[in-house]
Amino acid sequence: MQNNIIHSVTLDKEKCKGCTNCIKMCPTQAIRVRKKKAKIIKELCIDCGECIRVCPYHAKKAVTDNLDIINNYKYKIALPAPAFYGQFDKATDINSILHALVKIGFDDVFEVAYAAQIVTEKTKKMIASGELEIPIISSACPAVVKLITTKYPSLIDNIVPLISPMNLAAKLARQTAEEKTPYKGSEIGIFFITPCAAKATCTKYPHGIKESCIDGVFSFRDIYLKVLSHLKDNGGGEELSKAGFKGVCWANSGGEVSSLDIDNYIAVDGIHNVVQVLDEIENDRLSDVVYVEALACTGGCVGGPLAVENNFVAQTRVKRMAKTARSSSLVDISDEAVKWEVPVYSRKQRTLDDDMVVAMEKLTKMNEIYEGLPQLDCGSCGAPNCRALAEDIVLGYATENDCIFKYKERMVQLANEMLAVRNEEE
Repeated sequence: MQNNIIHSVTLDKEKCKGCTNCIKMCPTQAIRVRKKKAKIIKELCIDCGECIRVCPYHAKKAVTDNLDIINNYKYKIALPAPAFYGQFDKATDINSILHALVKIGFDDVFEVAYAAQIVTEKTKKMIASGELEIPIISSACPAVVKLITTKYPSLIDNIVPLISPMNLAAKLARQTAEEKTPYKGSEIGIFFITPCAAKATCTKYPHGIKESCIDGVFSFRDIYLKVLSHLKDNGGGEELSKAGFKGVCWANSGGEVSSLDIDNYIAVDGIHNVVQVLDEIENDRLSDVVYVEALACTGGCVGGPLAVENNFVAQTRVKRMAKTARSSSLVDISDEAVKWEVPVYSRKQRTLDDDMVVAMEKLTKMNEIYEGLPQLDCGSCGAPNCRALAEDIVLGYATENDCIFKYKERMVQLANEMLAVRNEEE
């Protein structure tokens, strides 16, 4: 069992107003509001960023690095996610964006879209081998992988055991830099440019590999204006882009599966839609589907909560940019180099008690409390639904009076008791 409780998504309690928007949208019920402040349950959080997206007070944020950290390295390589290309309306092609990254301080770039093409080829090979559980679920989105290990552990064997394009790009970028420059090891800094909090977390605590090759992570928002200011002075120059059309299209929902040369697939985006599809898979209702591309953000990675541009606009731009891509031949890399180095395990769940007997007693009590609640799942109590409130009560994190309806009942009861006492005195 793994219990990774380190997250990019964090809460600024000073900004939090306790509005409960976040608890209603969290797909894993990882948020509570207590004493007018939100609280994130780390064991349940999957860093999907829905709370960042819906918080009107910007109390949720993703922790990324300061761009100044690149100065700690002698050779600095940027890894732009393909969704990054869809953020700029003034860019004429991908090469102009890559040159702008060099202008803001990087020595080189290595496209995640290029690594995505390699992952596609390895995925096709694994599908053809027949060694994977059907339906096969993509491992590219770390939020979805965490969702499966948190809520659907029975589906872990369905995840294609290949490292993500982000981590493969980092691995290849370091190898390439050591071959063509005099720099080695810690002299080289690898920096991922991310559209989402889940990938920011994954750069520090990746799934499927022993250790990340990524030294820092910046959000689209962190460097957007810096890159934008250099787009206008990029006229031609060395061809830095190596990714092809298919790799760039990974930025949009359906971009991965469109390259797999199969017909019976599903491309689902938006974390709540992903939950519905995983429910269907767990209940054996999608046995005719071979492959599932599941992305936590609406529209795909272009819809990440750390993106700058509207995801629908960005999708169109990515398609336009993909047409300008100049695909280079893929490096020869072994199958083993792309496979997971370590297995992925289910995450340790929130338990009622470590003692099984006590846990069963608490479960019985929890069910009794739940039956006594209104079961309206209104969220006014600060929990996402009545069952979650019952669990919180048993664990000592809440009381029945946190339910506004139970509180009203108690107030009416007290008023009647006081009235009865007064009548007796008269």
